[in-house]
Amino acid sequence: MSTNVGNNFPPGIFLIKDNEGVKEVRTGEYFKLKKVVLFALPGAFTPTCSAKHLPGYIKSYQDIKDKGVDIIACMAVNDPHVMRAWGIANDVEGKIDMLSDSDCSVSEFLGLDMNFGRIMGHRSRRFAMIVDDNVIKKSFVEEVGAFEVSTAENVLKNL
Repeated sequence: MSTNVGNNFPPGIFLIKDNEGVKEVRTGEYFKLKKVVLFALPGAFTPTCSAKHLPGYIKSYQDIKDKGVDIIACMAVNDPHVMRAWGIANDVEGKIDMLSDSDCSVSEFLGLDMNFGRIMGHRSRRFAMIVDDNVIKKSFVEEVGAFEVSTAENVLKNL
């Protein structure tokens, strides 16, 4: 699947953990009739993801919402328990949805998966997207090792 602008977001399943447990949410349902800023990163609690990527979206939360965005979501190839713990540790509950792509299938469908080696394994590349009613409107895919185009600041400029 391509991340080209104008394509539908691919079919898949996110896992989301809340106070009631783990829920499966189909991507088609998640993005239906909503404007969503989705940012993805290699892993919860990892250096750039924890020090820069997630904090940028926390800082820019209200500015992004003020641009008509219904949902801000963070996706990583971690299990839903880790994603929730990372969300709680960063006080994002009720603000940023923490989406688990635990089997990397959504990342694979997007063509944005890669093998990060022995330590991290098969994960999502770092990217951000603006998805409106299940259609990818803008896509910001990082070169491996970079952190420039998927930042909250860049997405905000492009809303």
